[in-house]
Amino acid sequence: MAASAAQRIVIENCAIATVDAGDAEYASGYLVIAGNRIESIGAGQAPEGLENVVRRIDASGHLATPGLVNTHHHFYQWITRGLATDHNLFNWLVALYPTWARIDEQMTYAAAQGSLAMMARGGVTTAMDHHYVYPHGSGDLSGSIIRAAAEMGVRFTLARGSMDRSEKDGGLPPDFAVETLEGALAATEETVKQHHDASFDAMTQVAVAPCSPFSVSTELLRQGAELARRLGVRLHTHGSETVEEEKFCHELFGMGPTDYFESTGWLGEDVWMAHCVHMNDSDIAAFGRTRTGVAHCPSSNARLAAGIARVPDMLRAGVPVGLGVDGTASNESGELHTELRNALLINRLGAHREAALNARQALRLGTHGGAQVLGRADQIGSLEPGKLADVVLWKMDTLAHASIADPVTALVFGAAAPVTASFVNGEQIVDNGRLVTVDEDAIARSTREEAQRLARIAAQA
Repeated sequence: MAASAAQRIVIENCAIATVDAGDAEYASGYLVIAGNRIESIGAGQAPEGLENVVRRIDASGHLATPGLVNTHHHFYQWITRGLATDHNLFNWLVALYPTWARIDEQMTYAAAQGSLAMMARGGVTTAMDHHYVYPHGSGDLSGSIIRAAAEMGVRFTLARGSMDRSEKDGGLPPDFAVETLEGALAATEETVKQHHDASFDAMTQVAVAPCSPFSVSTELLRQGAELARRLGVRLHTHGSETVEEEKFCHELFGMGPTDYFESTGWLGEDVWMAHCVHMNDSDIAAFGRTRTGVAHCPSSNARLAAGIARVPDMLRAGVPVGLGVDGTASNESGELHTELRNALLINRLGAHREAALNARQALRLGTHGGAQVLGRADQIGSLEPGKLADVVLWKMDTLAHASIADPVTALVFGAAAPVTASFVNGEQIVDNGRLVTVDEDAIARSTREEAQRLARIAAQA
């Protein structure tokens, strides 16, 4: 639709943090949405004489930012929250894989709804899910996840995961919960061909995403990279999450995780990895040189006692870094806006102390940084004319924030701010903290029922 004929939404009288290249901010400004694009933005009142204005929003007392971008998650874990709460990563995986290996399509759909709903009502407009558990005979798990995202109206990337190294091969997952090398590659290719949209305003994209070095074979990593590049999609996996993983890679492959990934074709500007906690200077330099991205998951890293990722050093080396919720079995809150605060605070416990991150760097990680990591920085992640209209209005005039003069500081350092409105592709999906497109209460009931059903099945097994 031509811009002149598009229906317009005008948002006025709010503070604005654009997170553009110059970090432009307006103490009181406006934003015009035309169709699914941002048409104009600036200080003061919106231009007069705009045609086809269907709605005007007086956003006094609010901060407008780009929608948050989640770069790592495991939606299915929504129905296994609160388990193995005092375990490190490997022991946690051993404890939970027997339960996860019994998920089915109905469970996965409900869990995806729960995960997406919690993020969306907290300002996430672009989500991703790294789904890698495909038990035999479990149904169309990828399709159910994509359907849940489409119904909610959230922009979405499915990282179609896979595992082919089970217990009998020295891996962690049960034998019946993994795929063969050939089966995983074929199913991944079919998912890309059926669901990936490469267009500018795509609502659904697919990445190739073998799970981790200790749950996939070298051939699955190598051929997965080749498949992704042949199909023109991105690559995602877990990397350098724990000291145990580093030891595993040295014992099995004779090298650390980063060198192993490079040997299999898994460094490059089309790749992003989750966690990257245990990286030395050489590893960080390799990521910076190849523009390999990182999904930083501070709450999950703390929950599993994995350590503190060297985010300030990564940023200085030119590594693209975004934020991730991670699966809700290791971050029970399931929210991304709390990760802005946690990323800042946890990184200040590291070597750089109070100079590690500031409020605006944290906001950039959760918006533009995430867009970079997903390969969509030209389309989302900042508020600029021509970009997609993924916009969040945070209410900053309540008791929780009203006495903090700087709204960006209030958003990052303060309590989780209420979302008055969230727009994805120009369509509103949150209104006064409630989801518009789905029934939150019905989702709460279905996720509880599916969690109980999974627990019964796992106990009987």
